[in-house]
Amino acid sequence: MPYDFKLPDLGEGITDAELRKWLVREGELVAEHQGVAEVETDKAVVELPSPRRGRVVRLHQAEGAIVRVGETLITIAEEGETLPEERPRPAGIVGTLPEPEDAETRREPLATPQVRALAREMGIALEGIRGSGPRGSITRDDLLATAPTAKTAADDYGELERQPLRGMRRTIARNLIQSRRLTAFVTAMEEADVTELWELKHREERELLQKGVHLTFLPFIIKAVQHALAGHPLLNATVDEEGGEIILKKYCNIGIAVDTPEGLMVPVVRDVAKKSVLDLAEELQKLGERARTRAVTLQELKGSSFTITNYGHFGGTYSTPIINYPDVAILGCGRIADRPWVVAGEIQIRKIIHLSLTFDHRVTDGVDAARFLVKVARYLEDPALLFIESV
Repeated sequence: MPYDFKLPDLGEGITDAELRKWLVREGELVAEHQGVAEVETDKAVVELPSPRRGRVVRLHQAEGAIVRVGETLITIAEEGETLPEERPRPAGIVGTLPEPEDAETRREPLATPQVRALAREMGIALEGIRGSGPRGSITRDDLLATAPTAKTAADDYGELERQPLRGMRRTIARNLIQSRRLTAFVTAMEEADVTELWELKHREERELLQKGVHLTFLPFIIKAVQHALAGHPLLNATVDEEGGEIILKKYCNIGIAVDTPEGLMVPVVRDVAKKSVLDLAEELQKLGERARTRAVTLQELKGSSFTITNYGHFGGTYSTPIINYPDVAILGCGRIADRPWVVAGEIQIRKIIHLSLTFDHRVTDGVDAARFLVKVARYLEDPALLFIESV
């Protein structure tokens, strides 16, 4: 009998995925473990391998569809097998495509209700568009290719353009809403004089660059956070909502927010306590590149115990970052700028960084958060302490 390949459980509580791209066509022969589709989950883009060899007899979903775990993606048959005519078509979350008629009698183009609704919003007629989806159906990409700058009718204030909330933007939006809904968030702020760290970094970076290592301030910030967390374990934790417990994590895995062309991703640097500043610099360089090219794996995007976002890299100074749930705290780092600062009773121009810590007030109080921030600032102001207190 033909085999229905359904969207598998991809772990991490993932319940659905967006079908980004088909890698095969109907009628094509596929080998076992050959990639048949790219899907985007809450975490990353994943290539799904075929569980068996055979001929693709039906693609059940259009590109751009949101498919739930357990819904049929593709039907594969061994050579010589055919689908029974009465075989029912599973309905996807975006609806099924109508059965095709002869070219002379077909009255309207093939498209899912989702695509039809988008076409109406964009003011595009489906007639005349050549579809690239299953059985010639028109996909969302076909619409955008036809009118990439199509706009809706004007409202009372001018013209509007609608863009579907899909892909990574949809994932980011859902995760941020979840964080806001499940945490009692508060942001504390601090400033630090990092003039000595600035000099240390610029003194060493040229030699490291010759070795292919790009040294930034982020590895030093990660080490400062790791040392500070040792004395503030409630910020290196998560909340068991069902059990009503705070789970303290005995490891230090730091999630690092990385800007990509498609949105923010948070790959995880593991076992920070076991790594030097140089080790972290090399790992950050590789992880950042993998994130920007969407080559990062699901494993590399999970398991953080604390998160750092460095918006100062892009010129930002102040922010109130949102917690990367299920972590209970996130540190935001602004740009380092020259500012007047009092040193030994005299005003000097120093390198100053602004730090913002958003934490879950259910887990700890403002006093603990303030002390943690002061400790992070102390390590950044006097980087020699990182060596003195290293284990």
